[in-house]
Amino acid sequence: MIYNQGSEYHIHVKQGDIGKYVILPGDPGRCEAIAKQLEQPEKVVQNREYTTWRGRLEGEIVAVTSTGIGGPSAAIALEELVHVGADTFIRVGTCGGYHMEVLGGDLVVPTGSIRMEGTTKEYMPIEFPAVANLEIANALVQAAKQKGYRCHAGVVESKDSFYGEHEGAKKPVGYELENKRRAWVMGGTLASEMETAALFVVGATLGVRVGAVLNVMGNQIRRDNGLDDTIVYDTDRAIEVAVEAMRQLICERKSGKEG
Repeated sequence: MIYNQGSEYHIHVKQGDIGKYVILPGDPGRCEAIAKQLEQPEKVVQNREYTTWRGRLEGEIVAVTSTGIGGPSAAIALEELVHVGADTFIRVGTCGGYHMEVLGGDLVVPTGSIRMEGTTKEYMPIEFPAVANLEIANALVQAAKQKGYRCHAGVVESKDSFYGEHEGAKKPVGYELENKRRAWVMGGTLASEMETAALFVVGATLGVRVGAVLNVMGNQIRRDNGLDDTIVYDTDRAIEVAVEAMRQLICERKSGKEG
């Protein structure tokens, strides 16, 4: 392990700063808003794209650590958080819809992710699937239902290039990007984003639980087909669901019902 004066090299968190539970937004700007949904919120540390806050749920410390954009930085955050004792993670983020029934403002809970990225290839052979922890995925779906929010559970795509998706035809390898996206859509893929495959696979190699809930910002496939495409930037619903699901997971562990 690489340390920086007793703390983790990138995230600058040290032993005792956090507990077992962490919510993972991509954007550092969301950390404070998420932490304020907890009791006794306080900022811990900030370095590069990594900002960490902490608070409490059901008497347990829950941290909020931003991961930045994409698989490499998300993998670093997860590795270093595990170093200091965390073992249960929920990513809160955004995605773009692929399935025609996935609308802007809906929530997506990934049960698995297409490994259309490079980070996970340095952890597991490509045949190894990127799947969410079932307990976390179930808790997220249940929390969304309790709050009455539209929620879809299923496969998403994780990619490395944002503009490879949105302007794929302009790229020299556009023929490959466009054909693969067509295949993902035909296979029923719900949405596209940039971090869950890395988090799921890295979590599997480290033996920790990882899940995710994503706000659908819009649906390019609907737009390409001349259908209405509502754009929704607000992640409040995803945050509410993540916090409630984390509460359920804490209570399950305390009661001995954890699987």
